[in-house]
Parts: sequence; C-alpha cells; structure tokens
Amino acid sequence: MKKLLFVLVLLSLTLIHLNAQTPQIEKLLDELPDVVFKKIDSTVTGITYELKIRQPLDHSEPSGYFFFQKVYLLHKGFNKPVVMNTAGYGRSRPYAFELTTLLDANQVDVEHRYFGDSQPDSLDYNYLNFEQVTADLHQVNELLKNIYSGKWISTGISKGGTTTIMYRYFYPDDVDVSVPYVAPINNALEDTRIYEFFDTIGTEACRNKIRSFQRRILEKRDEILPWLHFYAKGANNNFTYNTLEEAFEYAVLEYPFSFWQFGHRQYGTDCSTIPVDTTSLISCVEYLLDVAGISSFSDQDLAESGPYFYQAATEMGAYGYETEDFKDLLKVLPINPYPRFLFVPDHLPVSFDGTLLEKVDKWLKVRGNHFIYINGATDPWCATAVPPSENVDAEWFFLSGENHGGARIRNMNETEREKFISTLERWLDIEIENRLPAPVK
Repeated sequence: MKKLLFVLVLLSLTLIHLNAQTPQIEKLLDELPDVVFKKIDSTVTGITYELKIRQPLDHSEPSGYFFFQKVYLLHKGFNKPVVMNTAGYGRSRPYAFELTTLLDANQVDVEHRYFGDSQPDSLDYNYLNFEQVTADLHQVNELLKNIYSGKWISTGISKGGTTTIMYRYFYPDDVDVSVPYVAPINNALEDTRIYEFFDTIGTEACRNKIRSFQRRILEKRDEILPWLHFYAKGANNNFTYNTLEEAFEYAVLEYPFSFWQFGHRQYGTDCSTIPVDTTSLISCVEYLLDVAGISSFSDQDLAESGPYFYQAATEMGAYGYETEDFKDLLKVLPINPYPRFLFVPDHLPVSFDGTLLEKVDKWLKVRGNHFIYINGATDPWCATAVPPSENVDAEWFFLSGENHGGARIRNMNETEREKFISTLERWLDIEIENRLPAPVK
C-alpha cells in the first residue's frame, strides 16, 4: 500500500512538473516555421500534441505542391532523449513505445506520407519513395532539434522498421541510435529467402500438416465459396480488384505466411491446433478466416494498403507464393509467373528497381553502426532481415519462439535484455534506471 501511494505521489509530482513546462513548450512550437499544433488528451504520461507539419510533395522542389504531415509529440523534458518513431503506415492515436518508457524519453511519432491524414490532395505515386519519405523525417528532425537537445533514437516496427533503416542510410547523422523491429530488407521483387524459411521452420510434421490443410481447403472450394459469399456480405467486403474466388485462393496461399507471422488469435502458432481431415469443414473455414482471412484481399483493404503495395512493387520488394504443391487445385490464379502479394492501386503500371536495396545492403555491412535489430525467430520476415556483420558496431537479437508481434524488449530473456540495455547505455552515454522491459502496445 505504501509503495502504491509512493508511486501515485511521484506520478502526481511528475504531472505538476510537466504542466509547468506547458507554456514554454507551446511557445517553442509556435515559433517553428510550417508547424501548427494542438494539445490533445492522451492516456500516456507526458504532454501530448498533434502537430501538422508542412512538407513538400517533392523535396527537390520545396516551393511546389505540399501537404501536411501528422506527427504526435509526447513531451517529457527538454533535456531528455527523443525517441523518433518512423511509422510505416498511418497513426490513428498516440501511445508510448516501449523504448520511450524504457528511456523516459520524449517521443516523436511520424505518420508515413500517403497514409492516414498525411495524404496529398492528389496521390501522385511518383513521389512515394524512400528518398522522399526520409526527407520528410529529416525535416521533422531538423525542426524539433530546435527544441530538444538530448540524444535521438529512431525506431519503427515492420515496414516502419524498414523506414528506420532507410532513414539512417539517407541521413546518417540525424540520430545517434537506430532500433528497427522485425524489419525486412528484401533483395528482389520476390525474395526467395522466404521460401527457404518455410522449408525449414518448425518440424516436418508441422509443415506437412500446413500443406495438407491448404490442399483440403482448395479441394472443398465448391462447398466453401457460398459460405464466403455470405461472409463477405456480412463484412461489407467488395471484390472487384480480385474476385471472391481469387481472394479465396490468395488466402489459402497466404496461410503459411500468416500462420508463422502472427498465428491464430487464440492458438498462436501451435501446430497441434491446425485442423485435420476429421475437423468439420465449417471449423476449417473459420480457422482460415481467423489466420489468413479474405478481407485483406477485398477492395476496401487493398485501397487502404495501396501505398504499401506501390512501394513494394517499385523499390521495397515483397514475397510471393510457392504453388507447385497446389497447381492441380488452383483454378483462377496463374501458376507461372507465381501470384505475388502486390496489388498496385488502380492497376498502375510499375517496374521494380532493386538498386536502393543493393546500396543499403552494402552500406549496412560496412557503415551500419549503432543499430540494434530485433527480430522474431519464427517470423517469416526474419528470413529477409539484415544479416549480422562483424564489420560494424551493431547488435542483433533473434528472439526464440517469437513471431512478428512478439519480437519486443518485453519478451527478451534476462541476458538479452541486459545486453540490449547496456548497449544503449554505451552508445548514448547515459544510465538507464528502468531495468525492466517496457510495456508494449
């Protein structure tokens, strides 16, 4: 009881101290050019602001077309470190990242251009590339360094982690440390290292069980498709970019990736819970919808994810599907070339250029210092993660048994966590008082 009272008193004093800084931080924000802001309510400790920062559509033509980029600022103190989240998608609300809590840091959460509220009036996809994306981040960094004098740490998860890496490549001096989570750096439009991962992950029995489940679902399509029709009606999903039958086949091919990436919401990646031949067909469909789903192939979801698919198709790469085991059962998707998880908005003509990926890969191996890579050992994206190199001062963590959603500091074992924290202390020249894992969203 006394301990709880002490914590409450400390929290109250912290809030009083932060509120006393409100006039100063708002004065400084008001002085920044091309920035409008408002204070917003938030459940996280600190003073939270929503910033709208004017960004050129094309940073090589700063006087041309522009848009406003949404940034959430969590203020803790002018001399504290700053954790900059390089989001790969939209940001609907502010929350504290585990690094922010661990370091008791300020936080700058930058929504990705062309997502959420950070969209130009006209979506000219010629300006959706990492050179422009990282220039956005650089401008945010330069603006807010007028306010914050502490160390800067960039971080991001998944596509946001890839953005973290790209940001450091284009602007190596903006931040002191980069911590990308589950971040792929692919080597081609269709990175075949993913297939090698599926050939070795888990036990042979588990891999056979996954394959058998996929074949059974495809064999029973005539019974399943009417159910999916009514499911789509209930979910208000439309299928014109893909037909419902195409979405069905995509979902079956997507199943292994989804199984290992996140798994079932209740059973995770427990192979013993994969349906077998004696499982009722309706239970199999419910299981497939939970793990892989068909909604992600609907018009609505594809429109929302369109900027991702464009980046994947032009400079980021992705993964495809091995169809050899199912070529006798696929009816609407092509066998050669293999169908790819690349649904470009409005069927825009695109061509893939892997030059940037090659340059970044070479740069990371010799100049990628002060990176901490956090990956899950059962996550398919770990197959295309940045490989360890002895030529740079960097650290790699491949967390045993953790997937795309579980590869976090909070799930490190004690040895890993201490190594992670001591590395941050060494690089940032600070002492971290909070030795416990920080909470994650």
